[in-house]
Amino acid sequence: MLYIGVDLGTSAVKLLLMNGEGKIEKIVSREYPLSFPHPGWSEQKPEDWWKESLEGIRELTADCDKSQVAGISFGGQMHGLVILDEQDNVIRPAILWNDGRTGKETDYLNQVIGKEKLSQYTANIAFAGFTAPKILWVKENEPENFKKIKKIMLPKDYLAYKLSGTHCCDMSDASGMLLLDVKNRCWSKEMLDICGITEKQMPKLFESYETVGTLKPELAAELGIPASCKIVAGAGDNAAAAVGTGTVGDGMCNISLGTSGTIFISSKDFGVDPNNALHAFAHADGCYHLMGCMLSAASCNKWWMDEIIGTKDYAGEQEKIEKLGENNVYFLPYLMGERSPHNNPNARGTFIGLTMDSTRADMTQAVLEGVAFAIRDSFEVAKSLGIRIERTKICGGGAKSPLWKKMIANILNIKVDVIESEEGPALGGAMLAAVANGEFASVEDAAAKIVKVIDTVEPEPELAAKYEEKYRKFAKIYPTVKDLFSEIILRNVKITAAAGL
Repeated sequence: MLYIGVDLGTSAVKLLLMNGEGKIEKIVSREYPLSFPHPGWSEQKPEDWWKESLEGIRELTADCDKSQVAGISFGGQMHGLVILDEQDNVIRPAILWNDGRTGKETDYLNQVIGKEKLSQYTANIAFAGFTAPKILWVKENEPENFKKIKKIMLPKDYLAYKLSGTHCCDMSDASGMLLLDVKNRCWSKEMLDICGITEKQMPKLFESYETVGTLKPELAAELGIPASCKIVAGAGDNAAAAVGTGTVGDGMCNISLGTSGTIFISSKDFGVDPNNALHAFAHADGCYHLMGCMLSAASCNKWWMDEIIGTKDYAGEQEKIEKLGENNVYFLPYLMGERSPHNNPNARGTFIGLTMDSTRADMTQAVLEGVAFAIRDSFEVAKSLGIRIERTKICGGGAKSPLWKKMIANILNIKVDVIESEEGPALGGAMLAAVANGEFASVEDAAAKIVKVIDTVEPEPELAAKYEEKYRKFAKIYPTVKDLFSEIILRNVKITAAAGL
């Protein structure tokens, strides 16, 4: 049989076709626009996701035996707010994970409701990117739209609904809404009340490997795919990527260098970081995970290459970097604010340590190292909880860089396992669809049989020692400039207000 994994990303949807043995048959990708209506805002039209996903399925299955397509599942950008009216029409553009408009609402939740209560209700505190603050923002700023809300959904779940007719959400993705009682894997009545919404407005909850319905007959006829094709709940992009890298079960780790960056630690048991610097979420395997998330990872390198120095020759620029562990230029990678562990939407990207003899290569190196150092920040939190990590998988666009993998191995001083396929959420989605169809006994079984490690990047003791010293300096920069970021933001707000913009 054949299985489709759909990775609904921020800039494009990637679709992957996998057979029952785990072999990838074909991959297609289709882009859609991203809009920034105001500084710090980030929106997309769910209708664009659907249009391109549908076309992507057509393209993906054009040359295969369509009668063999048995399941479709998803990995998708988390936290985005999709709201539907009585007729299941989209009310307004989706407010995305990297949208920063909800500072007021986030402060209200953390300071007025209180972090302790939020952690008790959901195992997490409020972050600007989470869904609950977005709901409060719509309630306050777009009351007419708020009144129209019949269903609240997450991005990938809109695709599942369009394919199956079921309003659904999986546990891993729901964990990032600040509306889920993560420990008990159900909607938090307290949080729904705080947001002024009801459980009827929320989608039905499923485990990631569970079937939510089958393909609508009219779509089956249109696509040439059997109406018996199972639509499977899927997972948030990080949980789906973790499945695709075999990061399931107990004590496994995965680092993702995508648009955003994550360190993902799987666990059989529920656990919470007492300081809530790491997210405590449900996992796609039916268990749990801790996760640190930075808002800008590979996107920092893309910004530096494309926008600043104006080149697409990423590999060529990295070839000029020769002296690892000796760079005196540092970069804070907070181009979109930051989540873990700082939880500061006002944080900004910063170069420090420049001199007259600093080179273009030094600055490129600083960008790559800055992302790795920021991942280490979350890694340090995990270590402080007594979690011992000796190796990690790696995925995402940035994982294609041998240099970046070497930096990660030495900055974190752990082994980095490179897997045969770095397709992340799309592969994870296809694997979940296969589990739902009985190809594998469990998510862990699928991971054990499909995911293959082909190389390991080992830390080098001398280089790891150099990077240890460099990280200690990096870790002092953010606390030193943190207050300045807030002053800069406040000044910009005042200037904008004075201009009447």
